[in-house]
Amino acid sequence: MPNPKRRHSKRRTSTRRAHDGLNIPQMAECPNCHQKIRAHRACPNCGKYKGREVIEVVEA
Repeated sequence: MPNPKRRHSKRRTSTRRAHDGLNIPQMAECPNCHQKIRAHRACPNCGKYKGREVIEVVEA
């Protein structure tokens, strides 16, 4: 198994790790109930996606 001959510099290591951070998920507004939801997903509050009901929501 080959091993590195020389140690990587701090700059090279940091540059590689620059893209490893987590991103905040993008939020959209539900056109029906105006709650913040993840984009391209059914609304967990009202159960609608693109104007039609896809999830039956039970009121507690």
